[in-house]
Amino acid sequence: MNVYEVIAFAVYFLFVIGVGVWFFFKSKDKGEKDYFLGGKNMGGWVSALSAGASDMSAWVLMGLPGAIFMSGLSQIWISIGLIIGTVVSWLLIAPKLRRYAIRANDAITVPEFFANRFKTKSPLLRISCAVVFVIGYCVYAASSVYAGGKLFNMLIPKLGRDVGMSIFAVIILAYTLLGGFKAVCWTDFFQGLLMLGALMIVPIIALIMMGGAETGGATIEAGANYYSLLSSGKFDWTSIANILTGFGWGLGYFGMPHIVVRYMAIKSPKELKKSQIIGSTWTFLILLMTTLLALVARDFLTTPLTKENSELIFATVVRQIFGYGALALIGGILISAIVAASMSTADSQLLASSSAFASDIYKTTINKKASDKQVLNVGRIAVIVVTFIAYGLAMMVHYLNLTDIMGLVSAAWSLFGAAFGPVMILALFWRRFNEKGTVAGIISGFVVSILWMVLFNLEYYGMTSLIGATGLYELVPGFIVSLAVAILVSIFTKEPDKEVVDLFDDVKTFVEEEPETVTVNE
Repeated sequence: MNVYEVIAFAVYFLFVIGVGVWFFFKSKDKGEKDYFLGGKNMGGWVSALSAGASDMSAWVLMGLPGAIFMSGLSQIWISIGLIIGTVVSWLLIAPKLRRYAIRANDAITVPEFFANRFKTKSPLLRISCAVVFVIGYCVYAASSVYAGGKLFNMLIPKLGRDVGMSIFAVIILAYTLLGGFKAVCWTDFFQGLLMLGALMIVPIIALIMMGGAETGGATIEAGANYYSLLSSGKFDWTSIANILTGFGWGLGYFGMPHIVVRYMAIKSPKELKKSQIIGSTWTFLILLMTTLLALVARDFLTTPLTKENSELIFATVVRQIFGYGALALIGGILISAIVAASMSTADSQLLASSSAFASDIYKTTINKKASDKQVLNVGRIAVIVVTFIAYGLAMMVHYLNLTDIMGLVSAAWSLFGAAFGPVMILALFWRRFNEKGTVAGIISGFVVSILWMVLFNLEYYGMTSLIGATGLYELVPGFIVSLAVAILVSIFTKEPDKEVVDLFDDVKTFVEEEPETVTVNE
């Protein structure tokens, strides 16, 4: 244990809790819209970096570089798919969804957007969304808690991973519970800057220290196809499945609730354009530097890394550079970027799942006359419940040694991408799309994703598949089936009512005016 690293961590944790306390007192008398969506008044920089940081969880500093470090360049297809998905989502989904959310009775959650989009009061659509939310976000948040425990165990071995996961869960719960969406977005903003700064600095310093020469030698030996973009070294099904898997990750952006909800919160078209540039650039730089980090580490590290601890690659490189005396204080700040990545995703997931339960199940099904204050309190209770479920799942994964950080994120990303991606695209761009098609698409994508995982992909999660491995990410077949089912059900069921079609046409022609800027004369 290095005392300077611990000091850096303590200061960082106090900072994020302080942000939560600040927004708690600042907005304690406001309603659910402010708690769950920041009053729809978020600026371009905060929205962009919050969307990026809530997307790039600990896997971008632990799971992804660890996978590239161990398996080689064939793993960067995930980065390529994510970059393409980010750009397309910002350019096509964000503008239309934001306008639609405004015209569709000022929706504040994804399930509420769908319900308002189709002018329906039927609970089936909201409940279908909420069930996927709760299951997916428990798995997703578990990956962040698991990563936090693993990092704590590295920095303070005497604590152990169990205590580390407990501390991590309590801190995330504290500032999410207190400050709501604004606290989450502003902490994500600072965490996004910290993540980018750390990834820009560490690989470059390592390269300078190497001076063009290999300084390592304690890492595992690279395989024959390590520097090939084709995982098998040739264009066979193994390589094709790996490429399709990489592009499949990009499909997830179109329906990732904790990301697309940021689009709905941007306050003006001008800020949206700013967010599009900042968000796309940030993601590109993050993924580029993650890949560079993994490749540099192979020649730089003198500390052995195995498959079991390869996820600690970033922290290990930082310690080798800044592991001496007071320099460890800088190292502690940089390693805090991993905690930042974990927190920035977990807090968004907790808030999204709690808002889905409070606004889309409790308010519409359990207590239709609930006041804003009651919905707010139910949402905060849901934050606590989901945190405990995610914590329990992370503990189970740890003790049973089921999977790793990358596996948990992969599972949750697939569930959301397959369930919501196709129906989000169709809802925004297809006039004939209807409510029944939406429900069918959500359920079929969710079910196919799980079935494909169980039947063909459990090897990826440390278990044995019921049939056998295919190497194809379950999001790909789940997305395709969801899209096909949603289209077919919409075609063979009743056309949308006139008011639903009129809303679609209204959004298509809607031009939003920029808010006036008030100038105060001195």
